Parts: sequence; C-alpha cells; structure tokens
Amino acid sequence: MSQAGTVVAAFGRQYEIELDGGGLALCFPRGKKSHVACGDRVTVALSAADHGVIAAVSLRSTLLYRSDAFRQKLFAANATQAIIVVAAEPSFSVELVSRCIVAAEQQHMRVLIVLNKTDLAERAETARLQLAPFRDLGYPVVELAAKHDAEALRPHLAGQCSVLVGQSGMGKSTLINALLPEVQAAVREISGALDSGKHTTTHTRLYRLDAASSLIDSPGMQEFGLAHLTRAEIEQGFREFLPHLDRCRFRDCHHDQEPDCALHAAVAAGSISARRLEQFHALCASCKK
Repeated sequence: MSQAGTVVAAFGRQYEIELDGGGLALCFPRGKKSHVACGDRVTVALSAADHGVIAAVSLRSTLLYRSDAFRQKLFAANATQAIIVVAAEPSFSVELVSRCIVAAEQQHMRVLIVLNKTDLAERAETARLQLAPFRDLGYPVVELAAKHDAEALRPHLAGQCSVLVGQSGMGKSTLINALLPEVQAAVREISGALDSGKHTTTHTRLYRLDAASSLIDSPGMQEFGLAHLTRAEIEQGFREFLPHLDRCRFRDCHHDQEPDCALHAAVAAGSISARRLEQFHALCASCKK
C-alpha cells in the first residue's frame, strides 16, 4: 500500500515519515545510497502500518547541505529559511557563518542569524562585533538567551519552514526546548577545556510549530564544506558583490590578480570589505571547478 508523507526525522538510513493519512512510519530507502533529507515529501510503500520503504522523493523547492571531496551531508529539504545559531560562548567561526550564508543564498533561502547566550554580557559584546559585517549587509540578527527566554525568535518563524544550523554548543537544542517545552531535546554542558560544544543532536528532526510553520533541528558541526558549488555560485552568495560582477574586464574574472577587476576596485573604494574578499577566495579554494 502506497502513501504520501513528509520525512520528519533522519537517523542515518532510517527515516521517520509523517503520513498524510495520519500516523508515523519508519522507512528505509531503496538501494545502497540514500539521498533523502528531513523535510522531503515522499511516497512510501508500507509493508505494515508503521514500516515500509521509500519508493519516491518528490521534487524539492530547496535543499540545504554541505559537502567535501568525499561525501555530502543533507540538512533539510523544502526549507524556506536558514537560521544560523551562534553564541557568546563558546567562540564561533565567522568563516563558518559565511559558508552557511553562501549555501542558503545559493538555494534562495531567507537567512537569519541568532546570537544566543547574550546574558554573558562581556562575551556577547565581542560576538556582536564579529557579527557586525553581516548585520551591515542586511542580514537580521536576533539576540536572546534561550536558557531564559527565546520568544524574540518566534515572530521570525511564522509561516516559514526554518532549519537551525551552527556549530556544536551554540544552544540549538536549548532553543528547541524553549520554543517547544514538550520536546525536551537533550542538552549537555559545554566542554570548556576544548572551547567547543559536545554534539547533542545526532539526527535531524522536524518539529511542527503550527499548521503553517515548522522548525528543523540539525546536528552541530565544526565545518561546512561547499565542494558542490562552483565559483560563480559562491559569488552569488556574497550579496555585496552582485552590483559589481558584470563590471570586470574579463567575463571569467577570478577577482585575484586580473587587471580592472571590479571587486578589487570596490574594495579600494570601501564599498566591499577586504576581509570578505579574502573569505571569498578561501571558499573558492575547494569549490567545484
């Protein structure tokens, strides 16, 4: 018996499907490789009321994922908004934030940055300075202390399928707990000695906030590879580059040592940050040729 449904949890090669007719089913993909993501719309062939196989995956509107030279890690399908969670403590990588933004922009997703743990006042101020370039580019930043109150985030979730991404220890599970107290996602203490969080979320799960809004929690990461993107696609992820890209002398300009490069001229004029151009080159070093 075939039924349609939505993937609401991904556990390796096992997927929990929320069936359109009601109920949940644990299903496996056909074949050795799996390209199913949380949020996918699927058709399943049930062998029992709560077990079966995934027979087909519907066309996606978006797919947020990371990749390196060897493998891909899928985060969410059909999400409309990427919420990048950083915190006052532990320290976070500005480059990783840039990588997340590029991946989301390439999929034409909305981007929202959450600065968590702002109750740590001194460290929060340092974090604000790190995020200032993104705020200046027009990316909204929501500040909160999820351990005490996460309601500042709720208005931004309305009508969106949002996916939480970020390094370990930033407080994504605490955010879920605050917004959905009945969930009680596992939360662990930060490993202060390593200045990084322990991985608490080991799988990706979709939570329904209301009939029109959902939230996907993903495992913490320390890297966000963009090996699947071309140089041109990475360019499109730097929104301040867009007004200048068609002004270079050479159509295939790499914005490195070429003469009459519009991006270098924009850096000299102060309309593009030299640091952002450096980040662009760092991202292109491992991109798809």
